[in-house]
Amino acid sequence: MISLDKFSIGVGDRFAHQANAQLQACILASNAGVEVIPVWNKSNREHTIVGSEPASVRAAADAAVTELGWKLPYFCDADHINLSTVERFIPACDFYTIDVADWIGKPADPTSIDQFVRRHPELLGVIQFQASSQPIEITPDLLRRTAGKFLFAIQEAGKIYRRIEASKGKGQFIPEVSMDETDYAQTPAELLIILSAIGDESIPIQTIAPKFSGRFNKGVDYVGDIAQFAREIALDIGAIQHAIEVYGLPLNLKLSIHSGSDKFSIYPAIHQAIGRFSAGVHLKTAGTTWLEEVIGLAEAGGDGLGLAKEIYAEAFAHAAELCAPYATVIDIDPARLPAPTDVAHWSSMEFTAALSHNTQSPAYNPSFRQLLHVGFKVAAKLGNRYLDLLESNEEIIAKNVTENLFARHIGPVFLGYPVTPDSSSSTL
Repeated sequence: MISLDKFSIGVGDRFAHQANAQLQACILASNAGVEVIPVWNKSNREHTIVGSEPASVRAAADAAVTELGWKLPYFCDADHINLSTVERFIPACDFYTIDVADWIGKPADPTSIDQFVRRHPELLGVIQFQASSQPIEITPDLLRRTAGKFLFAIQEAGKIYRRIEASKGKGQFIPEVSMDETDYAQTPAELLIILSAIGDESIPIQTIAPKFSGRFNKGVDYVGDIAQFAREIALDIGAIQHAIEVYGLPLNLKLSIHSGSDKFSIYPAIHQAIGRFSAGVHLKTAGTTWLEEVIGLAEAGGDGLGLAKEIYAEAFAHAAELCAPYATVIDIDPARLPAPTDVAHWSSMEFTAALSHNTQSPAYNPSFRQLLHVGFKVAAKLGNRYLDLLESNEEIIAKNVTENLFARHIGPVFLGYPVTPDSSSSTL
């Protein structure tokens, strides 16, 4: 059986050029005393926008592992798939993020809801998790309402899982169930009920991605109550550990936190929780690497800076189109977006200062950063013009990618390091 280790990180590589640099960050983690397993993730949406295929993710990962001599496991994630999109990922992937967000709230058959409620009397009442001093209480009304909201979605997850299993074989891939891209956060009580339903569907999930309270906007920091997040993650870990014991879910089942990249302010809470409860975690990042590519091009000056400015100008001109697929996970203030005619006169330092995620810098512009985060389609349309500049500036870009991933993500979450103000200020 393929098994995911205790600590893992999902990394996105939009243009399949940074796998070596990303893997190098995991090597630095190993050298620092913690094994963090890389999972290269790319969604159907991203493949469609870029014009790539899942095989390209696998090829880049395999090449990096061979070149750098990585001996630990690694995986390729069919990110946010459903029954209509899973087929193209089956040959190349061994990790499947089964996204059920579109089915949450759709009513299951009333008979199946009745059967679920009767099957799970153990869920009723006050439940005390070993991993938390705070109990939860599930009333008959809450149990029925939660089943009505989530049961159909979990049944759909079962269909997707069984389709993958039919091709890959039982135990030959890692299943995750994801419900983070929805409107409302799931409570720990709801998560426990969801896990019981997953057990009923016999889906041997190794990770689960709930939606937490607060906003997880793309490429910028968490917006919300950090203390509340810390309480939620502790109770969610408790729900997972309880579900493993009661419902026979895999012993290595752990939280998957779909960060949208760069949620630095909650990283200490994640680190504290996994240490306190001896829990694992899968931290999923994505677009932070694409932004480090643009930062590297801008730092390089010359043609690199010129292309970075061109990408922004095109993104600005097509902002509505680029933002539409990500409307629920971005918060861009149009008034904060600089005019492309102004950006055209910026120096390398001015461009990178606006784009680099350094909240201590007065030049940092989160709206500018978010627009570029969702603007990778512009670079995709540039084709070899963009890819050739990535290759000619590989050294500076790879350094940024590795330092960003290790110093600002892996270090704080898995090693307890403080988050540095920006990747260029870190020392390895």
